[in-house]
Amino acid sequence: MTNDAPAPLTRRRVTLAVLAAGTVGIGLLVHRGVGGTVGDIAGDALYAVLIYLLAALVAPRAHRAAAALIAFAVCAGVELLQLTALPRAWADVFPPIELVLGSGFDARDLGVYALAVAAASLIDVAVTRLSADAASGNATGRPPEGERPV
Repeated sequence: MTNDAPAPLTRRRVTLAVLAAGTVGIGLLVHRGVGGTVGDIAGDALYAVLIYLLAALVAPRAHRAAAALIAFAVCAGVELLQLTALPRAWADVFPPIELVLGSGFDARDLGVYALAVAAASLIDVAVTRLSADAASGNATGRPPEGERPV
């Protein structure tokens, strides 16, 4: 008898890739349709979530906190790069790069990145635990009837 179900690692990678693609789509919609401070903060949060998803996709076995730290470091590094003239110069040559590197430093973005990455990581942990419980046939997290906890 063969088991045609995908391995958990493959399923995780596919899920992360689909979520990353969806995040890009939503981010582009926000970029085009939501202006002002709300649009800026939403775009920054989606950017940070995307970086978290990509970090987890590249290293799906990594601890969620490690993926979160990597994602925040990348986001902060890109934000700090905006203190230089490089992102603007590169955007002058290739305008879409502004969507990736931004155009000007804003300290508020660092806080948005931290909160968004933390939220993405916590959601990842919760979903992973729920998925593991469901796969084991125990979606409640309690021991099966008649068994004592160890």
